[in-house]
Amino acid sequence: MKISIGNDHAGTDYKLAVIKHLEAKGFTVTNHGTNTNDSVDYPDFVHPVAKDVEFQKVDFGIIICGSGNGANMTANKHQGVRSALCWTKEIVALARQHNNANILSIPARFTALPQAIEMVDTFLETAFEGGRHETRVNKIPLSC
Repeated sequence: MKISIGNDHAGTDYKLAVIKHLEAKGFTVTNHGTNTNDSVDYPDFVHPVAKDVEFQKVDFGIIICGSGNGANMTANKHQGVRSALCWTKEIVALARQHNNANILSIPARFTALPQAIEMVDTFLETAFEGGRHETRVNKIPLSC
């Protein structure tokens, strides 16, 4: 499975730990940075992840910033992206099961690292249920 990951300065430590965790499980990870704690603008690192998902270069994306909100808003500007801001594994499971989320947005300042790792595992192990949820998910894209 291929995963694209990006973050701002608030998510660097989390991202590096998530990459190590995913690679240990045999996943291929594309790291779009940043790799430092120096202040950066999250869109510069989120747009590449969202593009990877949008153009199906990867199976899923993971984005991490302080609150998760800015990264999530940025990712959801891309066609075909369904980024979900989550702070518990239960919300992650529902985002996958009911919304077919393809990007997980993690709020680094509001989750503990073990919790974030658990959320990543839940995200990658939970399947979309389809059925009545598919009808709703198909209504998400804006058609002009």
